[in-house]
Amino acid sequence: MHQNFPDNALYEMDNLGVLRGMNSQTVDLIATDPPFNIKRNRSGSAGHYVDNWKWGDTGILPDQWKWNEVHPKWLEEIKDNHTELYYAIDTAKQCQSEDTAAFLCFLSVRLMEMHRILKETGSIYLHCDPTASHYIKMCMDAIFGTKNYRSEITWKRATSTQKGSQHQSKRWGNNADIIFFYAKSTSTPLSPERELTETEILKKFKHVDDNGQRYYDDSAHIWCSPNMGARPNLCYEWRGFVNPHASGWRLSRERLEEEYQKGNIVIRPDGKLERRKYLKDYKGASFGNIWDDVSPPSGEERTGSPDQKPLALYERIIQASSKEGDLVLDPFCGCATTIIAADNLKRRWVGIDRRVDARYHIVTRLMGISKKERERIEKYATDKNWLDRQTAKYEIHYQTDPPVRTDQDSSTVPELAHVYPHHLEPLHSHAEMHQILVDQFGLKCWGCNFVPPDRRYLHLDHIVPKSDGGTNDIDNRALLCQPCNSKKSNTMSLTSLRRQNKKEGYTQQGEAINLQAALSWTRSLLVQTIRERPYQPALPIGSGG
Repeated sequence: MHQNFPDNALYEMDNLGVLRGMNSQTVDLIATDPPFNIKRNRSGSAGHYVDNWKWGDTGILPDQWKWNEVHPKWLEEIKDNHTELYYAIDTAKQCQSEDTAAFLCFLSVRLMEMHRILKETGSIYLHCDPTASHYIKMCMDAIFGTKNYRSEITWKRATSTQKGSQHQSKRWGNNADIIFFYAKSTSTPLSPERELTETEILKKFKHVDDNGQRYYDDSAHIWCSPNMGARPNLCYEWRGFVNPHASGWRLSRERLEEEYQKGNIVIRPDGKLERRKYLKDYKGASFGNIWDDVSPPSGEERTGSPDQKPLALYERIIQASSKEGDLVLDPFCGCATTIIAADNLKRRWVGIDRRVDARYHIVTRLMGISKKERERIEKYATDKNWLDRQTAKYEIHYQTDPPVRTDQDSSTVPELAHVYPHHLEPLHSHAEMHQILVDQFGLKCWGCNFVPPDRRYLHLDHIVPKSDGGTNDIDNRALLCQPCNSKKSNTMSLTSLRRQNKKEGYTQQGEAINLQAALSWTRSLLVQTIRERPYQPALPIGSGG
């Protein structure tokens, strides 16, 4: 897709509007550290992340979310368009707390946009703590797909955090964070290797051949071990050698001979086989998913933020999942660690942060000045002219308005529509549609004629599934009992459900809802409702005007 925003751009505003304004499939890598759901007030680092969360102008920026402050339209659209995600959030609500579910709503509407703007070869690393990491993974599974989950990285950020106390400890010390790594597709690349140090080379590659090439002896992996079971296709004689066990060789006959000709398989003077792994062929050591070799920021790297992450941590992520010239995005760029790491590694970048001093943090870190010097010039953070000069010097595109999408006419990943533009405000809420249909058509399942004892047994569902282009408006809604709702799912139309119920004998006696008459009535109601709204145009829907 065409990129509709500048490189090396800083958006000093809420990231949701910016993410929604970015064209689809324009970003190579997202590496971000969103606020944690730790339910404590603090100033500075969390950012002023507001959609329908409100608090006074106290200067205290909370990492807190309340279920009763979640915009109801978020929940309705998530339930209609992203059913798996809705159930993941509801699970957190039932198992942990409503506040955790509210936090997941806050994060998920942003993750859906991040998924949309990633290229097919893109990836995302999301940093979180154990407070809600398991629920975050459920949401990411729903958004990115379980097949695109790659790794759960554990970063050991401290040796121990268990404090001395007069009371006996009730838990292990909390000294690690979680980083979830998801790919956009199977074509997403990864280079998880690192170069060995000189000490590691000497320790691993102990031997030197006649040509001065270092290698280590991997003879243990010439044969398959007996506990691997019988492998008749790998049981053969090669140059007088044969495995006495039925497990056979590790390599095919052709591959074994090839390795011998290359000098990687050697017949030693004592008549034994030796498999050599040479330093020149070594691709590097994998970091694995336990990262205990990166220490928290210290010394001159410290910015004063309690949530600052080490530069080395994000440089490792960026090096493994992007190449020079790629575009790296951090929607919660905080004290600019991802931005500085990307800039150091010659990647293009985009940062978003709600804090009014976000630009100051990026500029001063790009300047490479010490913490002490940074504190001395902090007064310049409010000096627009000084910041403008530094921004221009480091070629930062400072933005105070979100980008405007130019790719909506093309086929893009479905997105969660914005909940606030007045001209797009939904005409009826879930509760309103449910009540209207019960009042008009009574307590009856539209799929099997079941008459429940009360309205709680009827679910609001789509007549035409969303996957087939059905809308969320009332003229595409029906009331179904739980068995019909589960059976219909998002793959069957209401007409198909009725036909299947009749065939299987699940249709109960009584007069069925006249579907054609019901659709005519709800459509007329929709037309009337739109016409009564002064900001809505006359309805250009088919011939029903």
